[in-house]
Amino acid sequence: MSACTSALTCLPARLRAMSAAGTVAIVATAALTLTATPHAAAAPRPASTPQVSSRVLDQWIGRALAVMKAKHIPGSYAGILRNIKRESGGNPRAVNNWDSNARAGTPSKGLLQVIDPTFRSFHVAGTAWDIFDPVANIAAACNYAAHTYGSIDNVNSGY
Repeated sequence: MSACTSALTCLPARLRAMSAAGTVAIVATAALTLTATPHAAAAPRPASTPQVSSRVLDQWIGRALAVMKAKHIPGSYAGILRNIKRESGGNPRAVNNWDSNARAGTPSKGLLQVIDPTFRSFHVAGTAWDIFDPVANIAAACNYAAHTYGSIDNVNSGY
């Protein structure tokens, strides 16, 4: 048997050895407590970020800008990209499960971290009704920002 480097790498072998003794439930419970947790001082992060190429992100922003232009919604590529990087890191499936919106039952979702009621209120015709659709998320967030701040370009922190 090879030497284990941590409690978690040894767990499968220990489970097999302990199953005959009827202690598997105890080990499984202990394994749950051994999983890594973020430090209390660390800022919460969005769900794991899928590898989205900058080309794909550029396409989503470009399509959203075309819809926004047709609907007279102000915003620039640079303003949208800056806010995407801060809000979701480019993860179109990001869900914020830790802030006040999440605690109230309406987590922020998508590239620009929009809550469902805001998405519905500021949805832009011609885009999907799916909050996780990148173009629809960008367009709705920029429409909200235009009504609230004048433009997504004026948003330099969480909104």
